[in-house]
Amino acid sequence: MDLRASRSMSTSFTRVRTTTLSASLPHRPYLRNAPSGLPFAWDTKTIRNGLDFTLTTDLGDIDLLGEVVGGETYQTLLSHSFEVEAFGIRFKCIDLPTLIRIKEAAGRRKDQEAIAELRVLLEEIVRK
Repeated sequence: MDLRASRSMSTSFTRVRTTTLSASLPHRPYLRNAPSGLPFAWDTKTIRNGLDFTLTTDLGDIDLLGEVVGGETYQTLLSHSFEVEAFGIRFKCIDLPTLIRIKEAAGRRKDQEAIAELRVLLEEIVRK
């Protein structure tokens, strides 16, 4: 799951930050790929002082990104998003075409397989 926000939109970012903290805290967020036992406090100070977080939780991995490759901002991504409700929290997710475009722009080897799977999923959705 990717959650994207921009610090330039302080009210929105504060709301996202607060919601993220309260929703994720019970699921034991920890820095993904960090050594076990590394001191890490998932609190308001950490979120306020950080920009991008890649976390693992009891529910799975989550990426909280303050900036996106390709110059995308929170404002530009809003028109490519939709609302989702999970665990009693409403949040925005970007649509599949935008997610594919962002992953392609990132050019990471690890995204190549995901891009192929996302394209197949998008084709199936379009066919229906």
